[in-house]
Amino acid sequence: MSDPLKNPKLPKISPLDNILSFSHYYKSCPDVERIISRKVNEWIKKDYTLAASLIRLHFHDCAIRGCDASILLNHDGSERMANVSRSLRGFEVIDDIKQELERKCPKMVSCADILTAATRDATVAVGGPFWMVPFGRRDGRVSLAKEAETVPMGREKITELIEFFQSKGLNILDLVVLSGSHTIGRSTCGSVQYRLYNFNGTGKPDPSIDVQYLNFLRRKCRWASEYVELDATTPKKFDNVYYTNLQKKMGLLSTDQMLYSDSRTSPLVAAMASQPSIFQSQFAVSMVKLGNIQDLSSEDEGEIRVNCNYKNY
Repeated sequence: MSDPLKNPKLPKISPLDNILSFSHYYKSCPDVERIISRKVNEWIKKDYTLAASLIRLHFHDCAIRGCDASILLNHDGSERMANVSRSLRGFEVIDDIKQELERKCPKMVSCADILTAATRDATVAVGGPFWMVPFGRRDGRVSLAKEAETVPMGREKITELIEFFQSKGLNILDLVVLSGSHTIGRSTCGSVQYRLYNFNGTGKPDPSIDVQYLNFLRRKCRWASEYVELDATTPKKFDNVYYTNLQKKMGLLSTDQMLYSDSRTSPLVAAMASQPSIFQSQFAVSMVKLGNIQDLSSEDEGEIRVNCNYKNY
């Protein structure tokens, strides 16, 4: 498989390593990280499920046009209006942080930086690793629903996932490790019901589901609108049990379970399952890579939005 960073036919997407800086707000808004952390912790104390929602929101943002807060734009035809974005949550957390920062440091801190740092703080709040977040992202002005439809939704083949990640400058290790964010969070039952009764038109359940887990899911998911935890064992704890669940045929999404059955990814699943410290440290590394994605093919140089939901006028 070709390296997307060397293939001129693929979009130019590469890290922001030469642009971002840990000292970006040192003078203009020295309290930025403290303010974001305090706000995130306030929200997660009220609703711990927002941690997973913020991680997902960040992924959906960075997966389209790089990490430019384009997912936050709230207008007809935007990424936020796409069908795949309907279950995204956490917008109000970013709005709350932005309002506070506009009071303290008006027109200084981008929504893209807020979302990236808030995702890190949300991860830490539920027991995940800490990592340093460099700053200096700009907020994009372009947001198209049709582009959001390319984000993986849990029914893709492993090859499709690998190619999608590689098109963003992420590798197979990043795919397996970032999938580990499913150690927290939940899914709608509607997303998995096809696995429970009539998998691929066979009239039978997906054979890769453990029988006891299948029975549990059938009881839990009588209605498509119900929710089910992505990690049935320790759903509120950020740990490596997601991977041991895959070894027990207890992956909720087919894209989760296939990580253990595919020869390209299964050794990495086994490594994460047996060595929790490696998962934690590598998750931090992969999240930095995710947060540093920038679309270099865009002619839009971006702005610092005053309101994360709307472009400046």
